Amino acid sequence: MNWCRKIIGISLLFIISLPVSAQLIDNTSTFRNIQSKKYLRFSYDNDFFTKTDYYYTQGITIEYVHPRMKNFALAKLLIKPGNSENKFGVTANLFGYTPTSISSNAILYGDRPYQSALSIKTFITGSDTIRQHRLASAISIGVFGPLAQGEEMQTIIHRWVKNKIPRGWDNQIQNDVIINYQLNYEKKLVETGNGLLINGAAEARMGTLHDRIGAGINFMAGHFNDPYSSGQRKKIEYYLYGQSRVNFIGYDATMQGGIFNRKSPYTIRAGDISRITFQADAGIILNFRNLYFSYTQSFLTKEFETSRYHRWGGVSFGFSF
Repeated sequence: MNWCRKIIGISLLFIISLPVSAQLIDNTSTFRNIQSKKYLRFSYDNDFFTKTDYYYTQGITIEYVHPRMKNFALAKLLIKPGNSENKFGVTANLFGYTPTSISSNAILYGDRPYQSALSIKTFITGSDTIRQHRLASAISIGVFGPLAQGEEMQTIIHRWVKNKIPRGWDNQIQNDVIINYQLNYEKKLVETGNGLLINGAAEARMGTLHDRIGAGINFMAGHFNDPYSSGQRKKIEYYLYGQSRVNFIGYDATMQGGIFNRKSPYTIRAGDISRITFQADAGIILNFRNLYFSYTQSFLTKEFETSRYHRWGGVSFGFSF
């Protein structure tokens, strides 16, 4: 079938580019689209899926989308796109980071520091069916450091899977606040029949957790609904997706510590931070009536001078109502 050949060709293109990598869980992209304006989705990342146990080690996101969320206080601070079909939502997020070894109580200088972040993110996504583009804005508030309970969460999970217990969390980045604003933009570039869609994408993040901008492309290949169309919907969707992106890093508190609290026992020096990183991820998504499932593999180039490339995997489950 023609769409099968398209999937194979596009997949090979992105496999070739996989020395680059992916962002953390972010469900505003077109390839993670759920057509309903009311849904609940759970996402879980872990480097256990790629048989590694360092750097970005796990991420948990619970996402709730409903029209009533437009009345949420933080939603008043977001950009509400005009002439668009808007969705309003909120997510609860927990992300954790560790060095290359979790067996030592000592600080591993030249390695990534322990860090965890706990936040609530309010977001709006708007798809313009005429201009064929999408704009998403989000604001996150929360904490990172011991208050985020990263040590406790990782210890529980490692006991469940009978893995070694982490011993170095006493050296983690200390408590500070998360206030971060985020904009994501996507524009349809190529559409071939009903089986292939390619978008240009751009992102900007500013605040106490991340300061960065990025740009790249993403694709969907398979059997799916056009995320820019409000026409007749397929009841079953199954497709591959992928994205490749370059990021320009200004500040990253997961490595450099908080802006207000500078008393962390160990952080990465500003001069050792990689100011340009490359990202890519690829996965498969199945939407069956009201049910959603995805599996992702992600890759990341070096984030600081003495770091390694990193890989992790992720799964998502959701349902609309």
